[in-house]
Amino acid sequence: MPYFQHYSFDLWLTLIKSDPRFKPERAKYFHQHFNKADKSVDEIATIFRQVDLMCNAVNEKSGKNIDADEMYLMVIHLINGDRLDIDEVDYQQLHNDMEALLFKYPSQLYSDVTFEALKTLKEKSGATFSLLSNTGYITGKTLRKVLALYQLDTFFDFQLYSDEAGMSKPNPEFFEVMLKNIDICNMGKDIPRSGILHVGDNPKNDVAAAEAMGLKAALINSNQQTILSLVG
Repeated sequence: MPYFQHYSFDLWLTLIKSDPRFKPERAKYFHQHFNKADKSVDEIATIFRQVDLMCNAVNEKSGKNIDADEMYLMVIHLINGDRLDIDEVDYQQLHNDMEALLFKYPSQLYSDVTFEALKTLKEKSGATFSLLSNTGYITGKTLRKVLALYQLDTFFDFQLYSDEAGMSKPNPEFFEVMLKNIDICNMGKDIPRSGILHVGDNPKNDVAAAEAMGLKAALINSNQQTILSLVG
């Protein structure tokens, strides 16, 4: 694959993935703290998945973003119905506890080659790098800390998250924000859209959306290609 002047990356299932222990432990936390309806841990885990899928579908359709606090409150309501007044929920404490739990079971690099592939690509291409990521239960603020944990943040000239931008992929306006930031970090350079490659695992939100903007796109991990295919 030829080298590009700018590389945009999706985050989840492209560069990182969840620790398999995190979601079960999260369900146990809600079972202990927000469970007046006496749901089982498995039932609560199912509710988390349902809200995640629903919010992802709404975000993709509307192009907007349902934030983490709203998602958590939906989960709490679906667990409890009218048995728990969500006005009683201390969201800041909940956020702090969820972040602490995440760093007890931190998200992992997607593969053993992720860091070295990014490092090699950065050195060989001389390109600028950025992140364009939809968020869910984990905020962009926390995800920045996750990237710093693995020193991935050193590769990126800027990071864009849907909860901070108020819009989600495949919304073309989200990609337009990215393009403006590319111009800013490449002052004095004329980078055509064909000189920008967006890399992700989602055929719709990453590949089709990028190509609709006139960008190049590469699908990895959900097919037979890995991040090593970018290095050449």
